[in-house]
Amino acid sequence: KGNKKRKRAEEGEKVSEDQSSSVIQEPPVKAKKTRKKERSEAEKKLSERENALEQADEEENQKLFPNKVKQKKKASQTITKSVVNSATGATAKQRKRKRVADETADRRTVFVGNLPVTCTIQVLKSLFKKYGQIQSIRFRSLIPAEDTVSKKVAAIKHKVHPNAKFVNAYVVFKEECDAQKALKENGTEIASGFHIRVDTASKTSSHDNKRSVFLGNLSYDIRDDAVREHFHVCGDVVGVRVVRDRRTGLGKGFGYVLFENTDAVHLALKLNNSVLMGRKIRVQRVVDKRKAQKSPDQSHAPKDRADKKKKEKSCSNDSFVGEKATPLKKSTKPKRLKTIPRSKAGKNK
Repeated sequence: KGNKKRKRAEEGEKVSEDQSSSVIQEPPVKAKKTRKKERSEAEKKLSERENALEQADEEENQKLFPNKVKQKKKASQTITKSVVNSATGATAKQRKRKRVADETADRRTVFVGNLPVTCTIQVLKSLFKKYGQIQSIRFRSLIPAEDTVSKKVAAIKHKVHPNAKFVNAYVVFKEECDAQKALKENGTEIASGFHIRVDTASKTSSHDNKRSVFLGNLSYDIRDDAVREHFHVCGDVVGVRVVRDRRTGLGKGFGYVLFENTDAVHLALKLNNSVLMGRKIRVQRVVDKRKAQKSPDQSHAPKDRADKKKKEKSCSNDSFVGEKATPLKKSTKPKRLKTIPRSKAGKNK
């Protein structure tokens, strides 16, 4: 019995020791975890305090030295503006260079209109090479035979619509003086029924409105030579321009005729309502749109008001003025009431 009691006591002691050791070993782990948490919280508090102190310092500096803050902001803004301006300046310079290059190229370029469809580059070279060296020739206003084919491919492969009767071209010279000399070919008959129109491609070329006439109600299938023959009676025709659609090549129903003299314009105006290809055409003077906008017509007022104004003016000028009567001056003093003495008042009673 004594041995059993001793064994039980020893077992109890071992269990108690194991429990105590486990209890002793566990707390350090928990302490470490808590320390880490405490450190992280302390670090957060420190960082918050530092941020608050920095903000307070900045606010004090803004109050004490507001000019410095403004200078810093201005410096940053100027840096950004300089960067943006440098980029925009570069693009603006590139645009100016392109414009100048385009203008110089246009001055060296000649527009040739009313060419037959069968015209080739060799024909144009043989026509204009006597004026100077030709840099390039390109055809325009081509109508392809199919919608899927582009105009460039149609020009190379000669796949033109069967209803198309004429094309336009641009001839680029190496020198500007050669392009000016080539203008002499304006009005030359390059083929039967095709008088070409030669003009500079630059926008600076001014059109003389005093020597030109506007045409309206033209046929859509009309040719330039038909218009030339119709107005050839009035005088020498310098050029004919029928405004056409780029896609179809058909006319839009209006155009212009340029004469050599202004006297031909008076004769051309008499052909108003004359019949051309079964249509009564409308012939008018060409009005400059800019001048019309600057000096608008003041004749929009109704006739009654205008007549009244004329009558008032005529009455004011022609009205008879006699002797002026001087009006009587009214007395400004108030009238006094007549008072009756008491003695007389009693007698009357």
